[in-house]
Amino acid sequence: MGSLRRTLLLSLLGALTAVFLAAGVATFMTARAEIDDLMDYQLRQLALSLRDPLFGRSATPPAAPEESLDFVIQIWDNTGVQLYLSRPHSVLPALAQLGYSMMKTPEGDWRTFAVPLLDRVVQVAQPMAVRNRMAADAALRTLLPLLAAIPLFAVLIWYLVGRGLRPLERLARDVASRRPDALQPLLAERVPQEAQPIVHALNQLLERLDKTLSAQRAFVADAAHELRTPLAALQIQLQLCERASDEQARAAALAELRVGLQRATHMVQQLLTLARQEPGAESSPPQASARLADIARQALADHAQLADARRIDLGATQLDDELLVHGDRAALHTLASNLVDNAIHYTPEGGQIDVSVLREGEGGQTRHWLSICDSGPGIPPDERERVLDRFYRRPDQSEPGTGLGLAIVRSIAERHGATLVLDASPLGGLRVAVGFPPPTREPKT
Repeated sequence: MGSLRRTLLLSLLGALTAVFLAAGVATFMTARAEIDDLMDYQLRQLALSLRDPLFGRSATPPAAPEESLDFVIQIWDNTGVQLYLSRPHSVLPALAQLGYSMMKTPEGDWRTFAVPLLDRVVQVAQPMAVRNRMAADAALRTLLPLLAAIPLFAVLIWYLVGRGLRPLERLARDVASRRPDALQPLLAERVPQEAQPIVHALNQLLERLDKTLSAQRAFVADAAHELRTPLAALQIQLQLCERASDEQARAAALAELRVGLQRATHMVQQLLTLARQEPGAESSPPQASARLADIARQALADHAQLADARRIDLGATQLDDELLVHGDRAALHTLASNLVDNAIHYTPEGGQIDVSVLREGEGGQTRHWLSICDSGPGIPPDERERVLDRFYRRPDQSEPGTGLGLAIVRSIAERHGATLVLDASPLGGLRVAVGFPPPTREPKT
């Protein structure tokens, strides 16, 4: 985009020039009307000055007229005989029209005034070219001071535009001089009213960036803290393996080391999954439609072996195949898998887990719900919000975990505009339900 100052200057100068041209035309028309009135008065006065009845009766031929004389005088007697012509070879007709009139001739238009005086008719004529020249000269003399003032106007406009843009220049310097970590709001008190929306939008952007960076710093700090413990355990297990005195001790140390590596690998995978769900972490994955029931069936199939190993009754109570959800298929599978995996880990052996997909609500409140109910110990109401935080684990939990499963579920739900609900399960444990908004258009399956 070009310079705003230059654009304003050229626009104002163009408008000023157009105004001057219009004023010049108006001045010319006004001067022309004034000159017409003046010359008409002069024509009448000149004609009235020829009242002498003896004028034109002399046998002496008239002298050649002065070249600088603009008027042409004609005199006729009462029989129509021309008695006098001030300029020989005149293109004016030989007949007079009483009063003021306009005559068209090969040499241009003439303004005439004819009046009967005693026994003769006197007509005085003047070419309109003379009047036009005089009117143009008068208009030019009027416009010359204005034309001479245009450079002064340009300097004044340049100064005033520059003065008006100083707040924007100050704002630009303020933004340019900031450090990358300086995300305080911009001051809007000295910014023009027209720029206030820009400042407010920038402040909102800075606020979002501050929240995002704070969340990222907290995530990195939490991840480093949580990884420190399993890595230290791995190091201790490796030392035990190295110091083992016999094959049995070495095998036990290797088994512990393998379990520790699996836990650390699981935590890293969970951290990567959570990082991918952060806003702006990567380009948006392709959006597609999927049957919510198919996602639930896949999660059940993936965890069937683990549920059998713990003798847990894992099944579905209601799966509505007509319910669709629009979004990232991989993220939706991760959400369902984490919910089922969490339920299996916190449900005691011989327990029950029911999965359902159903529609609830009417009109604009309709939601497509994926619900997982278990018969585990559940979560007290005052802790249900905290368990959604990263790395949070209840103090009385004996099951190993990373504390990231429900945090990942919440992040995916927020990305898809879904509602996440934790409440009591009909089976006695915890019920986790995710309500997705129905697609606004019929998506492809």
